[in-house]
Amino acid sequence: MPKNKKGKRGASSKGTLRQEVLQLQLSGKTPRSGKNGVKGESGVSDDDLISDVLSHFSSASESASVLEDGTGGGEVVDEQAAQEETEDKLKQCIDDVMDKSVKVRGAALESLRQAFSSRLLLDFLLERRLTLSDCLERCLRKGGGEEQAAAAAVCSLLCVQLGGGPEGEEGFKVLRPILSAILIDDSASLSARQSCARALGMCCYVSAAEDAEDLLKSLGHLESVFSCVYPRAEGVLPVVKAGTPPLHTAALQAWALLITLCPASHLNTLIDHHLPLLQASLDSADVNFRIAVGETIALLYELGRDIDRDFDYEDSDALCDALKGLATDGNKHRAKNDRRKQRSIFREVLQYIENEDFSEEKIRFGIEALYIDCWVRRRIYDAFKEGLESGVRHHLQWNPLLRDMFGLGAPLILDASVKASKISRTERHLFNSAAFKARTKLRNKVRDKRADVM
Repeated sequence: MPKNKKGKRGASSKGTLRQEVLQLQLSGKTPRSGKNGVKGESGVSDDDLISDVLSHFSSASESASVLEDGTGGGEVVDEQAAQEETEDKLKQCIDDVMDKSVKVRGAALESLRQAFSSRLLLDFLLERRLTLSDCLERCLRKGGGEEQAAAAAVCSLLCVQLGGGPEGEEGFKVLRPILSAILIDDSASLSARQSCARALGMCCYVSAAEDAEDLLKSLGHLESVFSCVYPRAEGVLPVVKAGTPPLHTAALQAWALLITLCPASHLNTLIDHHLPLLQASLDSADVNFRIAVGETIALLYELGRDIDRDFDYEDSDALCDALKGLATDGNKHRAKNDRRKQRSIFREVLQYIENEDFSEEKIRFGIEALYIDCWVRRRIYDAFKEGLESGVRHHLQWNPLLRDMFGLGAPLILDASVKASKISRTERHLFNSAAFKARTKLRNKVRDKRADVM
């Protein structure tokens, strides 16, 4: 299978229009080749550029974790010493994951989760990926529910750190069977199953997107979890066990993430089968599951329209009526915040299905911005945001994997004059237009290639 991951996520080419726009603001200066293929001002030395990048890492430190650098505000940071100290603490955390004490293992997993979510540690992890994978596999097989949940979260972040190369694929091959086994085990802890659902979706999306066999197996395991809430033959929704709706929601969202990788031929089958069942599931008693169902319906509509501009659902009138009811729901037996959140989401879903309108969202990080302009992009961004939490902006700025997925190009290393400038509204729309066209074209190419295998 092809290893180019830009196509399936709609990324543009490495030299994006975004970077070209930024370079235009350096007019009058003599450009020269910089790091990562980015051009900078000729008056800026390599040392200045390196210092500018390294200063970011000192600001990402957090107290009471492996990220502490022990320096106070305004003090000159010895980056080399701080990096060595951080690596020493991470090495100790990896050792502690194998400790006999449950408490020590849990603290080590939490420290690794914080470190992986807020820093880019590719070089460090490449040398230790096999050891760490073995440690995580042991926690998943022998640990209790909380330990399994923590280990699964670290698994997904490890895949994000390693990216979609052979190292990440190798790790996923080892961890996928145990993640799937816990996910479908009814006797396992609900928190562990929920965390494994998210990890399976993220790891498969990042590390095995080109492997049709792993993709289909992961889709099947996730579907087996949330499909138990689908209506029975007589159209009545089953009564779900207490505490299971979060698991069903996590499985559905992970499944929705993975279907964005499927070729058109397989997508048509999924849409025909799941759209009527999802429509019936809009009557679910859990607000978060209802919202996940609504967003998945909008995603399926978008994917269907990508395949065929004349895509139409035969029961669209009844679907729109159900969506209108949820978008204006005023039932007093539901919490006020739940009603507000539900109405907001279902108004967006209804607008898209009726008029193909999407409320664009702007995510700022550094001097850059990511524009969420479709349901596919929103599902991908939400998945990474859920895993990386507050570190998502740092990874958008520096992680090649995320920058490639969202068509951001190579990480930008810019001088003060560019940092002080802003992108105009016209330039923003030019970027959005170019990114959208490239995303659609490349995504369709990769889907066609994957269809030959599936």
